[in-house]
Amino acid sequence: MRLEEAMRPALLRPPCLVSFSGGRDSSAVLAVAAHAARREGLALPIPVTARFAWAQSAEETAWQELVVKHLRLPDWELSLTSENTGLLDSVGPVATRGLLRHGALFPHNAHFHTPLLELARGGSLLTGIDGDGLFGSWPWWRAAAVLAGKTAPQPRDLLRVGHALAPASLRRRYSTRRHAQREAPTWLTAPAQLAFARAVTTFSEEPLRWSSHVEAFARRRELAVGSASLSLLADDADALIVHPFLDRAFLSSLKRAGGTSGWGDRTATMTALFGGLLPSSALTRTTKAIFGEVFWSEPSREFARSWDGRGVDTDLVDVEALRAEWLSPSPDGRTGLLLQSAWLHANGRSGAGA
Repeated sequence: MRLEEAMRPALLRPPCLVSFSGGRDSSAVLAVAAHAARREGLALPIPVTARFAWAQSAEETAWQELVVKHLRLPDWELSLTSENTGLLDSVGPVATRGLLRHGALFPHNAHFHTPLLELARGGSLLTGIDGDGLFGSWPWWRAAAVLAGKTAPQPRDLLRVGHALAPASLRRRYSTRRHAQREAPTWLTAPAQLAFARAVTTFSEEPLRWSSHVEAFARRRELAVGSASLSLLADDADALIVHPFLDRAFLSSLKRAGGTSGWGDRTATMTALFGGLLPSSALTRTTKAIFGEVFWSEPSREFARSWDGRGVDTDLVDVEALRAEWLSPSPDGRTGLLLQSAWLHANGRSGAGA
């Protein structure tokens, strides 16, 4: 499997840690790494897990234990279990140390990997970034399966196939209208909300073929920028960080293997790729951990309450609406970089990344 080759540099630089949440993506990376290490007689990868007893939405203990037991891994690093609710906050101690060194990095929660990289000092860290985007974001899987004769059509498939085969301009108009009907972020100014509604056409722009979806995934700018951010943090810790799902050779092999119609939805795709390595229940699960509570806690809210409104572009951002968003029970994650930019400004630093 080409995915094993993508992991090889990390396995050859022990200790090889795996950022392991218990979700499908990190479980798949851990399983493939363990399989490759055993076959080649290398040191087994060590899952490293951050647990937050106070963040119920991030609770994955049962899934984690299921996977580690199935893979028969003797070592498991749980030292990141934290009772400090502000430790990994977006402007908490770990994040601000990186902000002062590098400026704002994308994504705003890149600092989540800093403690893991410090544990991997001198060695390596494998991640499951971005399995969600690769395996779970292709919207045309059902239409492609019907067109390829892989599944029996149902009444609604007529609409799905019709939408898929419609001219791109028509799909784009439909998508723009559909998104315009949704409420734009309240923390944007009125002109920015209109621009947002016009710009959000991702669904219509998604390629109709699985192979083209994989090609488009490989070109996504946010993945390149995010990888560069994590490489900076890895360099700080003298560790190698590897994202096997972003490996170009792996993506090329995945594109060829899936052809035009792929394997189906996320569950079918991951089962086809990793079904021999993980328990079926781990691949077919429909739940997912959410770490919002970890990144938005008292340090963020304390800063929001005292914020003077500077450090953001007021042509685009409604300052008081943004403050209200930051103080809400579940702030919009898209405002994380704005929070960090404002924090940097308040501390006499530019918000630009290094």
